[in-house]
Amino acid sequence: MQTQPDRNSIVGYVVSTWPRLSQTFVLNEILALERMGLPICIYSTKDPDGEPVHADIAQVRAEVIYLSAGSHWMQIVLANLRLALIRPVRYLKNVFRAVCYRRGTARHFFQAVYLANLLRRAPVGHLHAHFATGPALVAMFTSWLTGIPYSFTAHARDIYVDTQPELLRAEMEHARAVITVSHYNRDYLLRHISPASNARVRCVYNGLDLSQFPFRSPREMDLGPPVILSVARLIEKKGFRDLIEACSLLEERGRSFQLEIIGAGPLRPVLEAQIERLRLNNRVRLLGAQPQEIVRRAYQRASIFVLPCVIAADGDRDGIPTALLEAMASGTPVISTPVSGVPEVITSERNGILIQPGDPVMLADALDKLLADSQLRNRLARAARVNVEKRFTIDRSARQLLTLFQGGGDASFV
Repeated sequence: MQTQPDRNSIVGYVVSTWPRLSQTFVLNEILALERMGLPICIYSTKDPDGEPVHADIAQVRAEVIYLSAGSHWMQIVLANLRLALIRPVRYLKNVFRAVCYRRGTARHFFQAVYLANLLRRAPVGHLHAHFATGPALVAMFTSWLTGIPYSFTAHARDIYVDTQPELLRAEMEHARAVITVSHYNRDYLLRHISPASNARVRCVYNGLDLSQFPFRSPREMDLGPPVILSVARLIEKKGFRDLIEACSLLEERGRSFQLEIIGAGPLRPVLEAQIERLRLNNRVRLLGAQPQEIVRRAYQRASIFVLPCVIAADGDRDGIPTALLEAMASGTPVISTPVSGVPEVITSERNGILIQPGDPVMLADALDKLLADSQLRNRLARAARVNVEKRFTIDRSARQLLTLFQGGGDASFV
């Protein structure tokens, strides 16, 4: 007979939307921790929006509870009234703390009160949030109300754009631990946000389940035009305008190729107009958002993977793009740029190629070089797989997180 987990054994994961197609790293992390025996409950601050979902979602055993005001407004109101009546001093004190940061935090505080009410009957001993935006706020406010410790993972836009520095500093300084996905991010957080948090900020790379990404040697090009692949949201920091411009240069040089871009996002109309203007309709395909099983097959048929990251006008930038790791694991030689944490993954000319951001000519030259040299593609791809196997597996990352959740502050972190 299975015993009921004690209060200190369950970790409550606070996420923005469950499930979310673009957040495979959260799904992989939860599945790996569950395989290691960690009981998890998922708390989502938003309802799902109807986008496609990954088939692997069906493997998640964790219960999912939604905290969204749209579908649970009555429960949120009742939870807040209950706490205000039973513990008026505690309630008003924490309302004041929350609204002191900015007006937009009130909604997350009300959700936190609802979550705190749920946790009265749930054996959760630690909260972990993904993203320093709403999820980390809900975790921090819930911790204030319940005393349950929390940690959070900060990724990219939530660090550089979406979270005000004073709010991010508060989240860091109240947390048991702060995880981030690159040393570049860690250095930024300690230098610009909270130098006092040095002891609690850890770098844990997003890891891959390598059983889902079998290595295949780079594809030969005698069965039709070689496929250049990119996988990302259609947003400025991914550098897609530079990629399409580089493809126009490749066509002028007489290169045979097909560019496939998997992903959805606000820049799609802009990219469609660029493709039309450059007369690349027969060369470039925007395939939209796709579930992970289709993305994995795309890596297998691609000859080159490209993600020419840039720093966006508003300061947004990547942490370490998961798609880069997936392509490297799959045996697809990669081209990217030395933006943020990318050089922690790719050493140029050793396991990939790095070009300067915002330089379509240099990108076209790198593509030309790889398309022309099968031995180079093979050498880079094999070295990339070795690098991923050594440093970027999900089991390695999950073990580090498990040690942290269980209170082990001296674990070996990358």
